[in-house]
This record gives sequence, structure tokens and C-alpha cells, in this order.
Amino acid sequence: MDDEPSGAHDAPPHADRPSAEGCDAAGTDTPTTARDGTSLEQGGPGATGPNPDGPSAAGARLPHQQAPAPGPPTVNGPTHAPPTQPHTPPRTQPHETHAPFAPPRSPHPHSHTHPVPAWAQQPQFPAMPASPEEWRYRPPSAPSWWHRHRRTLRALTVVTLLALCGLIILGLVREQTGTVGLLVGVGLAVLPVPLLISAFRWIDGVEPTPWRNHLFAFAWGAFAATLVALLTNSLATTWLVTSFAGAEAPRADVLGSTVIAPVVEETAKGAAILLLFLFRRRHFNGVVSGIALAGITATGFAFTENVLYLGTAFGEDQLLGPEALHESVTAMTFFIRIIVAPFAHPLFTALTGIAFGIVAAVPRLGRTLRVLIPVLGLLTASLLHSIWNGSASLPDFTFLFVYALFMIPVFATLTWLAIWSRRLELRTVRDTLPAYAAAGWFEAPEPWGLASMRARAMARSLARRTHGASGARTVAEYQHFATSLALLRARAHHGSPAPDFHAREQELLHHLWQRHGVAGPATASAAVSLNRYRSPVSWGGPAAPYGPGPYPAG
Repeated sequence: MDDEPSGAHDAPPHADRPSAEGCDAAGTDTPTTARDGTSLEQGGPGATGPNPDGPSAAGARLPHQQAPAPGPPTVNGPTHAPPTQPHTPPRTQPHETHAPFAPPRSPHPHSHTHPVPAWAQQPQFPAMPASPEEWRYRPPSAPSWWHRHRRTLRALTVVTLLALCGLIILGLVREQTGTVGLLVGVGLAVLPVPLLISAFRWIDGVEPTPWRNHLFAFAWGAFAATLVALLTNSLATTWLVTSFAGAEAPRADVLGSTVIAPVVEETAKGAAILLLFLFRRRHFNGVVSGIALAGITATGFAFTENVLYLGTAFGEDQLLGPEALHESVTAMTFFIRIIVAPFAHPLFTALTGIAFGIVAAVPRLGRTLRVLIPVLGLLTASLLHSIWNGSASLPDFTFLFVYALFMIPVFATLTWLAIWSRRLELRTVRDTLPAYAAAGWFEAPEPWGLASMRARAMARSLARRTHGASGARTVAEYQHFATSLALLRARAHHGSPAPDFHAREQELLHHLWQRHGVAGPATASAAVSLNRYRSPVSWGGPAAPYGPGPYPAG
């Protein structure tokens, strides 16, 4: 436990009041302590440089804690004291306790919260309007009904607008395809949707984005973006047809599909990424988040577009009556859009998502770059989309050449980038959390367990068998907070700390501390069971009831 600061007994009687110059709510001026009470000011994982006031790995004690509680259940018997960290400079000045700020006493006291009795001396305000009805400034009224329910009303507004867009697009598609064509289109177009969404959720699995954000992205792509694109493309095509009269009329369709449609569609899809970047910034963590949001938005857009194309193709087959499968327009459309290139729209929009992810991952970028990078990503997505659309209008086997020599390599490159970014996040967790383990916040095997998706799943399974569904949910929350803590410190280590780093770090440590009793042993047991962590020879077996048996030593 930290020693009481010198001079604490000499504080004035009002020293227990909040201080304007002392420690803030986040504890940024309090000595940093490890979970077992060991001070980290004289050396610890948080002190990485000559600046003793830099971001601490363990964080200060929470404001409501009087003293560090004993360590959580360990994986093997008693808790080992955290090792001392070498090459850590001590504080150059002792920690001082500042007396709370006390406002100077006025010879004419005036209370801001209670009315002053009539007989007390008060300053005179002769220029002030005598009647309250003439006052220009009044005390703020109680929060209005709108202010108290604004979050619910905003959510209802968004849902209502998206539902309205969905009804409009449903009517427009049904008008072009007919009822039977609409049903056939929906039945065929929905086939790749679960696979694509599962893939993007897997990519975002290290620090998963809430389902409501992904649901909004899919709904925006399927309803709002499709409606905007359908109306804009129709108007643009009509204008081009009237402009290119006579023999030039066929050029209007080509120009509309290769120039106007890509820009309109990518802008409409990118609007969802922009909205989530602006209003759900805390869940937009980097390139992985951008790829997942962009991919799910484009999956929704492709779903509605495929319904339209497949329904229209089915209507043509009803009129032509093909005798063989290879003569069916529906079969050919299904093969190209669902089998060969279901990833086309997610691939285009992923470039916009990557651009926003770069801006989110590097918060110190200048204002110009923060605007320029997303614009470049959008233009690149539009260019790729334009090349894809243009290849379909070229003769012979140009489409196949573009697909094999351009689309497949680009798709493979972006797939590699997504997987590499996901593994980079796991590596960051593995490399960053051992500093907190040395300070006592985690058991030694836990960083390795938290850096493996397989170990994470095993930890949730162990907790579910012992504590039920609530235990598995606690472990999932523990994994989420641990990942956020690792990424937060990694950004600070690379020179881009959050402005409120101390408050964020201590809040995350608080959440981890509350869940460690259930999640810690399960995570450590899963790490050793999968040989993700090789313990020292002196380290023994697991604590019941998680361990399947003694762990190998060495």
C-alpha cells in the first residue's frame, strides 16, 4: 500500500473537499501502483523513459479504492511478486500534496446556490433590470424531454429512414422484376451474404465492432446507398441518352456504367463509413475496422443490386424460354455475380475503408491529410470499380483477362492485408500486455492466451462449463477490454497517445480487475493448454476448476 504523502496531517480542515490543483479524477498525479500495491514509480513497466510522468502501465488506483485489494485467484497457488524492472530512473522530486483551493473570503459574502438573507450586505447593481421579466439571462431550465430521450429518438429516426428507403427500393425493384422475379432474386442473392458477413466479422474478431454498427452498415448499403445509386444513375443515364442522340446513343450507356455509376455508388457506400467514423469513433480503431465496415456495407449494396439483376434476368427467361441451362440469362447472371465475383463490391469499398482506417490509426495526422487520404481512397475505389464495369462492355474475352490478371491479384493483396492487420493486432496484444502482467494485473500466461483466437475461444468454453453463459460473457468482455488496453498503450508507445490516456488506461484496468476472478484463470489455463506459454520450472499446475491437468514445466 502506498505510504501517506508527507504533510497529510497538516492539511486544513477542508482538505477532504475536491481539489482544483491536486489529483484529477483519473489519478494522473497520483503515484502509479501495481495490483499488489507495489509502487511503480521506482521502476515498472509503465516507466519506459526519462519522463517519470509518462503513461504508466499499471495506472493509479481507482478513486473509490482505499487500498489495492489482494490479487485475484492465480493459476498456481500464491501470487508471485512482480519482478523489478531495470533501468528505470526514480522520481527527481517527491510527490507533494497540494492544499485544496479555497476561494478568498469577500467582505460581502454572496452564495451562488442559496439566497442571501435580506439583512446581509450585498453589492449593488443599479443598471440591472428591476423586473425578472426583463432579465436577459435566466437560470437554465430542467432538461427537456427531447434532451433526456435524444439518443432513443436518434436511433428511431435512423431506423425509420432506413426502413423507408427499404420500402422505396423494394417497390422500385418489384416494378422492374415483378413479384415472382423479386422472390427469385431474393432467394438467389441472399446465398453469399452469410459467408461474406462471417468473413468480415472474423477479420474484425480481435477487437470486434458492436453488432449494431455492422447492422447499420449493412442496412445502409442495402437500402439507402442502393436507393441513391439507383435514382442518380437513372437520371444520369437519361441525361446522357438525350445528349448523345442518334448513332452516339450506345455510348451513353457505356459512359454511364464506367464513369458515373462507379463514382455515385462508391460515394453512397462510403457515406456509411464516414458516418460511423464521425459518430462511432470509439469503435473505429484502425485498418481492420475500416475493412470490416466497408465490406459489410458493400455486401448489403451487392445484395440489393443482385436482387435487381437476377430478378430482371428471370423475367427475360420467362419471355425467351431457354431450352438449355447455358442459354439461361438467370444462370449466367448467377454464375458471374454470385459464383465468380461475389467479392467485387466489398473489394472496391474496402479501399475507402482502408483510407479511413489509416486516419483512425494515426490520429496525429494534419487536417489536410485527414481529408486527403479518404478522398484518395474513394477515388481509387471508383477507379477499380470503373475498370471492372468497363471490362464487361468490351468484346471477346477482355472480361476474363481483367478478372484473372487484375481483379484476382487485387483481391489476393487486400485479403493478405486484412489477415496481416488482424495478426498484427494479436501480436500487439502479445507484446504489450506482459508489461501489465509484470505489474501484477495479469497472470504470466494470460498475454499469450489473449493473443490467440483459439485460446480465447477455449477460455470462453471453460468459463461457460463452470459459470454458465454469464461466465462466458464475462470472459468475452475481459478479452475485449484487454485488447483495447494493449492497443491504447501501443499507440502511446509509437508516439500517438490519446489525450486522455491516463483516464482511459485506468478505466480499462478497472474493468479488467472486476472480471479477473472469473476470466483470469480460464485465460491462463487455455494459454498453457495450447502451449502458447511455457512457464518456468518453478511454476506448477492450474488452479481448479479450469485445468485439464498439470502443465508441462520448462
